[in-house]
Amino acid sequence: MATVKRENIALLNDKLTVTITKEDYLKGYETSLKKYAKSANIPGFRKGMVPAGLIKKMYGQSVFQDEVIKTVENEMNQYIAKEKLEIFAQPLPLTAQFPAMDVNAPANYDFSFEVGLKPAFTLDTKGIKATRYKIDVTDEMITNEVERLQVRNGNMTEPEEATSEENVLNVTFTESDKDGNAVEGGLTKDNSLLIKYFSEKQRKQFIGKKKEDTITIQLKKAFEPKELDVIIGDLGLTNEDADKYFTLTITKVGLVEKAAIDETLFTVCYPNQTITNEAEFKAAIKKDIEAYYDQQAKNQVHDQIYHALIDNTKMEFPTAFLKRWLQTGGEKQRTEEEAEKEYPVFQDQLKWTLISTQLITDHKIEVVAEDLKAFAKQQLMSYMGGQLGALGDNDQWLEDYANRMMQDRKFVEDSYHRISTDKLFNTIESEVSAKEEKISAEKFAEKLQNHHH
Repeated sequence: MATVKRENIALLNDKLTVTITKEDYLKGYETSLKKYAKSANIPGFRKGMVPAGLIKKMYGQSVFQDEVIKTVENEMNQYIAKEKLEIFAQPLPLTAQFPAMDVNAPANYDFSFEVGLKPAFTLDTKGIKATRYKIDVTDEMITNEVERLQVRNGNMTEPEEATSEENVLNVTFTESDKDGNAVEGGLTKDNSLLIKYFSEKQRKQFIGKKKEDTITIQLKKAFEPKELDVIIGDLGLTNEDADKYFTLTITKVGLVEKAAIDETLFTVCYPNQTITNEAEFKAAIKKDIEAYYDQQAKNQVHDQIYHALIDNTKMEFPTAFLKRWLQTGGEKQRTEEEAEKEYPVFQDQLKWTLISTQLITDHKIEVVAEDLKAFAKQQLMSYMGGQLGALGDNDQWLEDYANRMMQDRKFVEDSYHRISTDKLFNTIESEVSAKEEKISAEKFAEKLQNHHH
């Protein structure tokens, strides 16, 4: 009769030794061998009529080993379930090779595994302190958004030459020396940018330029730091390349004629609202900006909750076991050095999984089919924006789309995780003491850079 012996070998790290006798696996082995005999296709024999001796000679050893290992796994899984062991991942064999198994000499076998046990911990969500930021929506922000919508809905023209900083230039970047001579094997890439993206000193050189004209620039002098980072990224370069020179060949001069602030623009931007004047238009824009920042502020509260739970929940881990599991237990095999490097992030992920799983259980958070369908509809509405009105019967169209997405396994799995996480944070948010603090959009942007979960 099979037995399982358990002994502790390190912090939250136990050794399980499974001992099986011949009686535990021989019957299963004989049954499996008979199944092979019934289905084997061997030239010279009718299906199902292959002699047992030949089947054993051809397949006996592999079937024998499979049956022994299957028996061991079943015994171990039953023990883990019976003892209610909360373990990480899967048990790891303590030796690189299984014991020698010989179909012609059945024996009793010992298999040793190690398991990593999940830690016990306590959670305190009601003690979390957070700050809910209230972003001040200024007249300048509204004016900038009005201008952005005018440009977005304007018409692109192609004047003969550049006349202002608002001109758009299609250019070809060709790596060169400071005199404009092309570097052999150097980089060549097309791009499109507004003249006002260049440094103030550089902009003047583009006024009056036409198609086919060229200007040689040095990256670090041609752009301010913010724009330089973007350009370097577009070119596939690094900050170390900022000293390089490029000759810019203008391939097209463009200019966006901004849309007029009238009912045509109001209807395009807000097709489901009746807006008749500029004041109402700006009021709608302000409402949108406020809604955007309210959601971002809510996300920031969730970020604070996440870090409070991660930082203040004390938890121990079977570190050595988990590092070994990282090396050999996952789909990707890792070296000892790779496992060591990846372990800190891996442990934080495990910690959050344990915390969130416990909180979801404690708060009885569930995700039902209607949640998934509503999420699919909301996602589509977000994608379509103002164009949704052109789809005719919106409700039926959305319903059909949601039903199709419910058949997509990846969508369901990804959405389930997102919805359950959102529900969890919304629930915890209601238990958290959050004080309100007014802040500028610029200062808030700095806060968002620290948003991790």
